[in-house]
Amino acid sequence: MNVVVVSNRVARAKADEPLAGGLAAALLPMVRDSGAIWVGSSGEPSHAPQTRDSFAKIEALGSGALATVDMPVKHYRGYYEGFANSALWPALHSRPDLIHVTVDDYTSYCEVNAFMSRELVRFNSAEAVFWIQDYHFLTLGAELRRAGIERPLGFFLHTPWADRRTMTAVPHCNDLADAMLAYDLIGFQTVEDRQNFEDYLRTELDLNIVDGTVASHWGLTQLATFPIGIDVEEFSARAIKSICRAEVVRLRDSLNGAKLVLGVDRLDYSKGLANRMRAFDRMFEIEPGLKRAVALLQVAVPSRGNIKAYRELKAELAGLVGEVNGRHGEVDWTPIRYLNKGFSQLTLAGFYRLASVGLVTPLHDGMNLVAKEYVAAQNPFDPGVLVLSSFAGAARELDAALQINPHDIDGMARQISAALRMSLEERRERFQSMVHKLKAASVQSWFADFLHTLADVRRTPLQAATRPIVLELASRRAALGR
Repeated sequence: MNVVVVSNRVARAKADEPLAGGLAAALLPMVRDSGAIWVGSSGEPSHAPQTRDSFAKIEALGSGALATVDMPVKHYRGYYEGFANSALWPALHSRPDLIHVTVDDYTSYCEVNAFMSRELVRFNSAEAVFWIQDYHFLTLGAELRRAGIERPLGFFLHTPWADRRTMTAVPHCNDLADAMLAYDLIGFQTVEDRQNFEDYLRTELDLNIVDGTVASHWGLTQLATFPIGIDVEEFSARAIKSICRAEVVRLRDSLNGAKLVLGVDRLDYSKGLANRMRAFDRMFEIEPGLKRAVALLQVAVPSRGNIKAYRELKAELAGLVGEVNGRHGEVDWTPIRYLNKGFSQLTLAGFYRLASVGLVTPLHDGMNLVAKEYVAAQNPFDPGVLVLSSFAGAARELDAALQINPHDIDGMARQISAALRMSLEERRERFQSMVHKLKAASVQSWFADFLHTLADVRRTPLQAATRPIVLELASRRAALGR
């Protein structure tokens, strides 16, 4: 197969540069090692007329390649800041109250999807397989079918799919869901996400679903779950290497013996950062003896600063940090260190290994690879403790983490305190349980399992409605004797 991976943006493979987002972190090594072509926006919308000669700056990436497209400037803002991130993103993360879009935004979203389909036609061949990533391109499959592409089309949603009532708040959601059924295979992070999508199709589109297969005017579409993973061995080696990096050494020296609690997130309302700050504040009220013995480093990478909800969140967090530090801080100790900047994967791996507690407390998240990276980075002989929101997709696998309700400030505060006091024996037991599960569900397995399933769907289209669907990766690997 000639695999063509498509996402809104592509990532670069420079180890010392910040790498934003779980999608980029997951896809980069897979494209590098598999020989796939990864196509996405250059990040530089163009005023120039689009021609075949103007497409795609292509560069090698290991055995694969990166190809970038200059998106049409007329529609890019409405597509990206508008419909994708001011309608779809808040709804998918169960915040319909933050939806704010216009009819023109939806038009731009559809226009950019159509534009990308025209650019992808050049990659069509008898061996091509197209794998579309995430909510930016819900209608791209339908546009590719209209462009005459009959090759296998797969789609993977990295975010959650919210409950039906929430999703009905998205303008034109019925049209979007219908267009998604042009894909042969739609993958979700969790069973709950898949079930929410099925409920939407049954109730809003009046479609029948048999063993995870949907029949529509597009043909048959298989729905399945593929929880995304990481390369545990590679990330562990990176953490060991990174512990001597200058930034990591400076961080360790600056703690003066205090334990480090670490949060690493994009600056986004779905990540639960405000409640995290409040829980840290509450922890000192409940256990004042922890003052000076612990410090929180929160890395909040700037994101979507042109959108009002993000600007308001940034201001809220800055105010909260100031309040907490003013209430508890002393001349030689600051409870919360708050950084609005990105760090390279190498540096973050060192931060993870140094931290006694990893805080991953989103209000709603598709998977959250930070949770998995934190576990992989730990010293097996003296591991830290993961405090994890039960509303992150990773919580389904990492059940040995200290799971919390991110809306329960007191409960979160007590779990952070418990993590700081946990015995070495218990920390080791929890770490071993989690790292075993991470190794059994790697990013390599995720990549291969999705493509194998897509190939199976295309080879046996007439049987798809009657045969059982493999929903869990562990079951699939067992069946294949892995």
